Amino acid sequence: MLAAIASLTVLGLTLGWLLGIAARYLKVEGNPLVAKVEALLPGSQCGQCGFPGCAPAAEAVANGQAPVTLCPPGGRALAEELAALLGVTVDLTGVQDKAPVVAHVHENLCVGCTKCFKRCPTDAILGGPKMIHAVFADACTGCEKCFDVCPTECIEMRPVVATLQTWYWPKPAQAA
Repeated sequence: MLAAIASLTVLGLTLGWLLGIAARYLKVEGNPLVAKVEALLPGSQCGQCGFPGCAPAAEAVANGQAPVTLCPPGGRALAEELAALLGVTVDLTGVQDKAPVVAHVHENLCVGCTKCFKRCPTDAILGGPKMIHAVFADACTGCEKCFDVCPTECIEMRPVVATLQTWYWPKPAQAA
């Protein structure tokens, strides 16, 4: 019994040591610019930019394959930060600053078709076939994908209500 415990301990320590050495010498270096761009993105993985998540979008922006204005939830502020980071000029005439919104299901109109449920990238919609659906406001990113596919127009995009958990001190206006 003690021999088995001792042999497994030695085996575990040896393999752990070998993995540590392999991690140090076989490490693949990534582009540090991609990590900086990804840190600026909201991280909601909503897919509004046309990419499956923020990591592929950050890689495309860092490599110059996508414009810095690709993130609708980030708005003008994010586009300006990305342009400053990448050292490019940006035309912000087409970028809109939208207030944060969350989806709300009107229960008296919902027929339970599950089209919204299937389109939600963050699984913020709760429900099943032929059942009334509800939205977890904390998980909703406001991507409006559910709003676009709803056949009964029972989904409404409402502005986020400021509570003690979501309120923040507004930034002061810059002096001209």
